Amino acid sequence: MSESGAGFDLRRLAVPAYGPSLLFGLAEGAILPVVTLTARSLGASVPVAALMVMLTYVSSLVCNVPASVITHRVGERKAIVAAALLGAVAGGICWGASQLWHLVVGVLVFGAAASVFMLARQKYLTEAVPIAYRARALSTLGGVMRIGVFAGPFLGAAAIGVWGLPAAYLVCSVGLLLAGVLAMTLPDLEGSASTGQSRVTVAHVLHEHARVFLTVGLGVLLIAAVRASRQAVIPLWAERLGLSPQQASVIYGISGGIDMLVFYPAGKLMDVRGRRWVAIPSMIVMAVSLLAIPLTHNPIAFTIVCCVLGFGNGIGAGMVMTLGADFSPDVGRAQFLGIWRELSDLGAVGGPALLSGVTAALALGPAIAATGAVGLAAAAVLWRYVPNHPSR
Repeated sequence: MSESGAGFDLRRLAVPAYGPSLLFGLAEGAILPVVTLTARSLGASVPVAALMVMLTYVSSLVCNVPASVITHRVGERKAIVAAALLGAVAGGICWGASQLWHLVVGVLVFGAAASVFMLARQKYLTEAVPIAYRARALSTLGGVMRIGVFAGPFLGAAAIGVWGLPAAYLVCSVGLLLAGVLAMTLPDLEGSASTGQSRVTVAHVLHEHARVFLTVGLGVLLIAAVRASRQAVIPLWAERLGLSPQQASVIYGISGGIDMLVFYPAGKLMDVRGRRWVAIPSMIVMAVSLLAIPLTHNPIAFTIVCCVLGFGNGIGAGMVMTLGADFSPDVGRAQFLGIWRELSDLGAVGGPALLSGVTAALALGPAIAATGAVGLAAAAVLWRYVPNHPSR
């Protein structure tokens, strides 16, 4: 693979590489809003129903390292196809759930499928795309997934309006079946599956790259904590301001719309000027926005700050994947990326936990400010340990 990328055209990957990711995001977006409602209809209490979405992240957290082993052994294309089909089965389990434990099984299986799918697609693009185009390719990957997650609830809502609540899971299954079909068109990468000559273990990769995981990896954990907390902060502060659920949804949607508009320019900036030009501003903008949210006291000010927050999150689309690709070794890349995703998922679980804990101990305003402080810490870690260009 040429590092300069001479003659490379990113558009040739539009359907085989980005199509499955768009459909997977659409499938995920279709079911996430209805999982808690399904749990309630099956007799779960409000606290138990609230935990159902968290099960997806817990399952992903547990499965990241096994996903790296699977991808290393069978190759990226087969792993992506298998994950899409497994996710479709998970949607079918949730669709047919007549007891709460059926739904739990379906959600856990979906989380495992998502773990394999996301790791395999990242590894595929890392190896298929020249370094000169890497940030653009991975930022587009992150942006396409977000577009799917944004559109998914609308398709799910349309299906629910016609066939009832379980129909959202059928949208999920159909989307993932199509994703699997598209993924079959991906050309296999040379040497993508294990040949038996290289028996790299996860423990070996963890030991060899411990310094990276303890430095840049810490930054990745903090980034994920801020991003996951953002999803809870907007609706919670909207409620604090006395806004209706509909108004909160509109504000969240506007912020998400801005988020989706800026991923490609940010990726190109990372490729041309360097990783720091996006990674650090992204965290600073998000941190300052979070610190400003408790200072807003009317819907207009709150909406403006949420738009800035969405911009900061949007320019960072693909940032974590790009850094993981930059630091990953040629031998043991799948295992490295599995550990990388583990750090990201730990942050995604820990961020909302921090928000909840500080809110319980103090109040929502200080909790949001604490999340902003985490964003500033992430910016400091990235400034200290991330080189501007992968060649350094």
